[in-house]
Amino acid sequence: MSRRENSASSSISERAGDSDRGRADTTMHNSSEGTPLLGERTSSPSTPEHLLPAPSQTPTPRRRGGYQSGRRRGQRGSTALGRVSNFDPKWWVQRARYYVPITGWLPNYQASNLVVDVKAGFMVACLLIPQALSYSSLTHLPPAYGLYTALVPALVYGMLGTSRHLSMGPEALISVLTGTLVKGQLKHLYGAYSPGMPPADTVEHFSTAVASAVALLSGLFTFALGMFRLGFLDSMISESSLRGFISGTAIVIIIGQSRIMLGIAAASSVHSTPWNDFKFMLSHLDQTHVMTAIVSLGALLFLRLLRAVKSRFKATTWLQQIPDTLVVIVLTTALSWVAKLGEEHSVVIFGKVDGDLPHFRLPRVPTYADTKDIVSSAITITMIGVVESVIVAREYASRNHYAVSSNRELVALGVSNAVGSAFGAYPAFGSLSRSKLNDRAQAKSQLSGVVTASLVVASLLGLLPYLFHLPRGVLAAIISDAVISLLSATPGAVAFLFKVQAWSDLFLLLFICFCSVAASVETGILLAVIISLVMVIKRSNMPRIKLLGRSTENDNDFYPIDGAPPAAPGTLRRLSFGSSSSNDSQDESVPQSRDNSSSGSLSADTQAQHIDGVLVVRIEEPLYFANAGQLHARLNRMEMYGDMRTHPSEAPRMNPTRAVVFDLVGMSDIDGSALEILLGIVHEYSRREVRVLFVRVCQGVRLRFEQAQMGSAGGEYDFSDIGSALLHLEQQLCIPSSS
Repeated sequence: MSRRENSASSSISERAGDSDRGRADTTMHNSSEGTPLLGERTSSPSTPEHLLPAPSQTPTPRRRGGYQSGRRRGQRGSTALGRVSNFDPKWWVQRARYYVPITGWLPNYQASNLVVDVKAGFMVACLLIPQALSYSSLTHLPPAYGLYTALVPALVYGMLGTSRHLSMGPEALISVLTGTLVKGQLKHLYGAYSPGMPPADTVEHFSTAVASAVALLSGLFTFALGMFRLGFLDSMISESSLRGFISGTAIVIIIGQSRIMLGIAAASSVHSTPWNDFKFMLSHLDQTHVMTAIVSLGALLFLRLLRAVKSRFKATTWLQQIPDTLVVIVLTTALSWVAKLGEEHSVVIFGKVDGDLPHFRLPRVPTYADTKDIVSSAITITMIGVVESVIVAREYASRNHYAVSSNRELVALGVSNAVGSAFGAYPAFGSLSRSKLNDRAQAKSQLSGVVTASLVVASLLGLLPYLFHLPRGVLAAIISDAVISLLSATPGAVAFLFKVQAWSDLFLLLFICFCSVAASVETGILLAVIISLVMVIKRSNMPRIKLLGRSTENDNDFYPIDGAPPAAPGTLRRLSFGSSSSNDSQDESVPQSRDNSSSGSLSADTQAQHIDGVLVVRIEEPLYFANAGQLHARLNRMEMYGDMRTHPSEAPRMNPTRAVVFDLVGMSDIDGSALEILLGIVHEYSRREVRVLFVRVCQGVRLRFEQAQMGSAGGEYDFSDIGSALLHLEQQLCIPSSS
């Protein structure tokens, strides 16, 4: 799924759920009737007026500094500092509905939706239970722990989550990351018992302890992200990096499951790279177990064919509701039992698994485990799980016209994992495939997830004994089918990047995919995060500024200069500022509709011409410590070349600068560090006797200029438009021909 495709459609939901820190008055409780969107005011007669979202209004100054909200004095509610002064029980009920959504939607639940939610929960359970049993093999844990992961986090999320369609539980990418950690920690355990082997019970307890510890840490990290309102961080990993990592991880999973489907024994090495596993499998193809391969590959082929048929006949309702994974498990288990595949054909089967409800036990890092590795893996799992879950929650909230809050979603995900870790669960996050099925079943509330968890309890208590004859290769086929779906979007992404010639993004996708396969999934995600952060820092480090030139058709119009060379010496107008006057501000303010920089060129009859001796620079964004550092260097380059695309090795092309006009139309704010840098630039220009003028300065920036004594440094900022600034320069500068 592309985050870019979902960003526009989900922005309303995001803004509705994540307003500013002090805005706890937004009524956003999930009920069966729907959740209010941005700008809506709850009209329930039982809701007091002071609990409704206040309309947008300009803050009024307080007598002793600061600001107070637009409420009447003495009105009860939240103060400007966020202190609660209301002890009305209805106020607390309203807040409970916001922060614990189940207290909002459950009392208002409509009985007519019960049948739909039960049906949706049953359909999701038919997919979740086989996936939980299958994904547990990726984590090197017993199958029951996959069901524990599908049970406890789902129940907790049903109480705290804001999404009606997100299906919590084990997920392929998270499972393989957890399994990689467990496998890496097992080498410490085996090393401690060397040259002997640890008992099987010790290995199981060690593995489950590591998985529970990473689940607890992941939950705490996710909870902290939500509490500190860092839900926007899900966009910090670029789409190309994420797609490359997902593709590489999917290939790694397919390599591991292919060996199981072929019945080839595992390599003796406890810790090996995916590439080494692939070479090992190819070198041992002669050891393929024929019957295992027939059953497993047949199950995979059946799943792919059924998926293709469903895609072909989307309008056929009964066909779409067939639980394909459940059908495969039932058929292959029956076949294995009738044909005695385990006894007579040596096919590895599921075997006896003790099914019992999870017991409470506080997680802890086991002896011989590396705490640093567990923490780093928890951070990685948190990043991937948060990105996937929030994207899925936004997508289906947008499709079904209700609001979700990224920050409250993170809190719900964090608490779900922290509580689940105390009951044997490994990290659980939202699943795209199960959420899609939940949406297709038209789930009306989070009750569908509770129904799914109830069916997981039933499977723990009564289903596992009936899976004794299930071939384990079929579970590998189910996993392979799921990850093949993850790969289905990769060819389209590669084709799109190739079509638009986004070579850097294409290289990034392929490079991270290759590193994930050749080295490890940890290497892939580490590179994805580092490269994405470097790209963010690089782009935010460059201030968005444009060099403007006067239109050859109208002296009152100014356009960005896109590589237009300056006129030959002697042909430039000598400071011909003056056909504009102070009453022409509506023409020379360069409205966005007349800014042709996005198309790269002006019309055929109009050109943007450099003004001899004057730089007109538009700053199009707020300045802060990160993007202001490069401002001085970019201004110097504009002075010399008049075009940022000119290579620094070339000789300067511009005449000496006599004045600089900064158009601050887009600079709505400036922090202290950026202001200090700007003051240094103005001081430098003043030392060179270059006049510095600022136009269209907003009130907040003007106040900062006054506090920093910008005028004393040589900067003038009392101009409403570019034309008036140029007219002032014409009157103040000494022009040789007029002497």
